Amino acid sequence: MKLLQQTFSHDDTCILDLTASGIDDLIPQIVENLVDKGRIEQEQREAVTSAFLERERIVSTAIGNSVAVPHCYLDVLTEPQIVFVRLRHAINLGAPDGIPTRFFFFLLGPTGRAAEHLDTLAMIARLMSDNEFRFELGWAKECSDLALALERAAVRSSPTEPEPSAETDGLAWSGRFCGGVINDIKRRFPHYAADIKDGLHPKTIASVMFLFFACLAPAVTFGGVMSIQTGGEIGAVEMIAVSAACGIVYALISGQPLIILGGTGPVLIFTALLCQNCADLEIPFLPTYAWVGFWTALIVVIMSVTDSSCLMRYFTRFTDEIFAALISLLFIYEAVRALALILNNPENGHDTGLLSILLALGTFYVGGQLQRIRKSRYLLPWMREFISDFGPTIALVIMTIVAFQFSDVFLDALPAPDSFGTTTGRPWLVDPFEAPMWVRFAAIGPAIFSALLVFLEQNITARIVNSPDHKMQRGETYHLDLGIVGILIGISSMFGLPWLRAATVRSLNHVRSLATSEEAVGSDGERHDRIIHVRENRISALAIHIMLGLSLCLLAVLKMVPMAVLYGLFLFMGVVSMKGNQLFERLSLWAMDSDLYPPTHYIRRVPNRQIHIFTAIQLLCLVILWVTKASAIGILFPLFIALLVPVRFLLNRFFEQRYLLALDADEIPEDEETQWS
Repeated sequence: MKLLQQTFSHDDTCILDLTASGIDDLIPQIVENLVDKGRIEQEQREAVTSAFLERERIVSTAIGNSVAVPHCYLDVLTEPQIVFVRLRHAINLGAPDGIPTRFFFFLLGPTGRAAEHLDTLAMIARLMSDNEFRFELGWAKECSDLALALERAAVRSSPTEPEPSAETDGLAWSGRFCGGVINDIKRRFPHYAADIKDGLHPKTIASVMFLFFACLAPAVTFGGVMSIQTGGEIGAVEMIAVSAACGIVYALISGQPLIILGGTGPVLIFTALLCQNCADLEIPFLPTYAWVGFWTALIVVIMSVTDSSCLMRYFTRFTDEIFAALISLLFIYEAVRALALILNNPENGHDTGLLSILLALGTFYVGGQLQRIRKSRYLLPWMREFISDFGPTIALVIMTIVAFQFSDVFLDALPAPDSFGTTTGRPWLVDPFEAPMWVRFAAIGPAIFSALLVFLEQNITARIVNSPDHKMQRGETYHLDLGIVGILIGISSMFGLPWLRAATVRSLNHVRSLATSEEAVGSDGERHDRIIHVRENRISALAIHIMLGLSLCLLAVLKMVPMAVLYGLFLFMGVVSMKGNQLFERLSLWAMDSDLYPPTHYIRRVPNRQIHIFTAIQLLCLVILWVTKASAIGILFPLFIALLVPVRFLLNRFFEQRYLLALDADEIPEDEETQWS
């Protein structure tokens, strides 16, 4: 560690963003630099260059994780030293993991003193397996940044780190009133300034442009469906308005600003059932809705201040995968259902149906292809990065332009009123006292189910966002964020606005749009991306929701976007959010030759029969949830989600514990060799 600290402390031993076409081009440049800086003598130039090149010809010193350690030991050298080099563009040196090499640690010294570098070699290998350290090396501007990165990596790898406590573990029981909320604030808000600073980056702009439409599309779609289900009492304008207002507040004061609030399928179902019950009982809907919202808010806030989120410790990947799969399938289903309605509408001609299908599939395909261009060999790296980040937005613009070329074909455009106002023209403020007295207290009943749904959706989404696979660094804030959502629901109820909570698909797409990934190659030659860093910030969420608010002033412009294009974006989001969900990965094994299963951690550890039984149980639970949400007992949907926990506990009786630990691991083990790309 001492030698590395010395290396990162001097400009003459750190060379950043050097350009080289290969190792034969790189080594002479490094030796020339060593001569210029007085690190070696002029007459030693040829001997050192030849020694480095000869060592590389024997076998490449690329050890993987984008790092190589060229070394040279000669009698003419006097002291052991290390030179760190970061290339502007990586070069392929045939590393064991197949990853091009960008970081070089040149080791040189006198013959017989190579042993002094052995500890340093082990330290380099350990450090470069740290994703965050590798990310910081890639973004460092000067040597001082490298030294800070080394210090932070040393702290992370220290074996003397304290065990998680209430102050460091987001799901730890505090044992006192508001203890969890207070610990969340202590844990997260020291990073507030960094959340602002880290948002000032081009990747944030790409995320904002994509997520603006990714949030607008479901707001309009769910709002339109809700308008039909509630007789226009709550519609698209109300959904957009509450999404903008609550999103801005949440981005500013929440603990985890990468979570996106929004309307969800379960909320839509609950609201529709509540409206139907109000019609059957002949009581006013909006005042009743307000009282249910008030009680829901109160219960959720009580859950927040009493550390109820600690119960999420009993939720595992088993539950997360089923819930995430349900939400992903809901997005795909809504897109397919909407396109089917266009095709089956007798008022629409064949041209309308065909063009709608082409626009939706075109948006889905172009967005996916542009996002994958990051792995391409063509264009410059910054161009690939730009096109990949802006891929969904570019696809939306392209397909909207295509639609204009067929202006003689009728297409449903994004529905929006000509001016800002409620859907029916009702006053924004709801008078809750119009509800009968008995309703004000009876509303506690449905509010219990609503609060349970809020609790589960908010916390399960937060668990998925905070997954170790996403490499979050700034702490979890379950209790604080749940309380904020509860307060926002209470305020929204006063205005007859939809209740928002964490939207799983939008939140996952937000995280992935801000992620820096690197390509990895598995033992079977399969290439895939792995996240090494997520740019945690508040600016992207704040900008997304400010733009949503401004969209209410540009309703005439938004009405020019065909709904078919937004359905394609729905499809894109649903499919992208399925990636990394092991439930879908294990389902694909059912159609695969067992001799060709990829060597994932659970396939190497668990018998195939046990894997398939575990997957079948998850699939059965998913089907039950899907049927429940669409049935007459849909209001009980939250209970069925909660029942997944005891189902998981029951599995302990039928599976060996070591098999369950492999199938239900929160984090993919470090020795994992491959994933689905």
